[in-house]
Amino acid sequence: MIAVCKHELSSHFHSLTAYIFSAFLLAFVGIGAMLYNIQSAVANFEYVLSFVCLGFVVIIPILTMKAVAEERRQKTDQLLYSLPITTSQIMIGKYVALLVVYLVPLVVISFYPLIFARFGEVYLLTSYGSMFAFFMMGAAFIAISMFISSLTDNLGFAAGIAIPVILLNYYSVTLAEYVSSTAIGSAAALIVAAVLLGVVIRYLTRNDKLAVGIGAVLSIAVAGLYVMDSAAFEGLLPDIMKQLSLFERFYKFVNGVFDLTGIVYYVTVTVFFLFLSVQSLEKRRYN
Repeated sequence: MIAVCKHELSSHFHSLTAYIFSAFLLAFVGIGAMLYNIQSAVANFEYVLSFVCLGFVVIIPILTMKAVAEERRQKTDQLLYSLPITTSQIMIGKYVALLVVYLVPLVVISFYPLIFARFGEVYLLTSYGSMFAFFMMGAAFIAISMFISSLTDNLGFAAGIAIPVILLNYYSVTLAEYVSSTAIGSAAALIVAAVLLGVVIRYLTRNDKLAVGIGAVLSIAVAGLYVMDSAAFEGLLPDIMKQLSLFERFYKFVNGVFDLTGIVYYVTVTVFFLFLSVQSLEKRRYN
């Protein structure tokens, strides 16, 4: 795992990937600091991080699009499978390398509140609490984008899918106001989600019975619950969209609340999508 991590770090820093990512992130933070902390004379550095959030739509796909897709495109993934380590160790090594690349510009950014504190009152606890949540949210998005990268050997396709996924998560709370809040609409959306989950499982495992079984069981369960208590589905779809938003949980930290459930949620999303990435590699390994 350490060897994979070192190799990935060498690859990132001997190409433009790490530098482009760091440049974009530092540029977004610099613009935000100029607008909020300098021109508007606002002491809250966490507002700058809130401003930078939308930049994830671009910079995260740039960082992760080569994570696995490049290996598959160049057929070097076959060499990885021949190493005396597990697929999980390969994926964790790649993921840790991406976290290090992500952490480098954050170390630079961490000096901003201290610099501004020399010229005024800055809420350091809120600033650094928000910075920690910013790191955790980015780590979750990196895991999501790595999973997308593991599904294809086309770098453009990997980035092209990751961008709308992150953008959809960013606007999910806003879109929740326009989706159906009726019981039948929520039930139908959950059944569609169950079917899509079956499709993903089919792709990862090549097991038709498992995929159809899980999709059918979940769909029947939703239909049964709807028949038993349809009132419970009222407004369920908008609530789910709001709860799934990684950005919405980050805004609680910006407002000065250290939300431990938000950290747990970020860790859960990270572990879940790393697990899916491992399963995607396992499928290709045995095929």
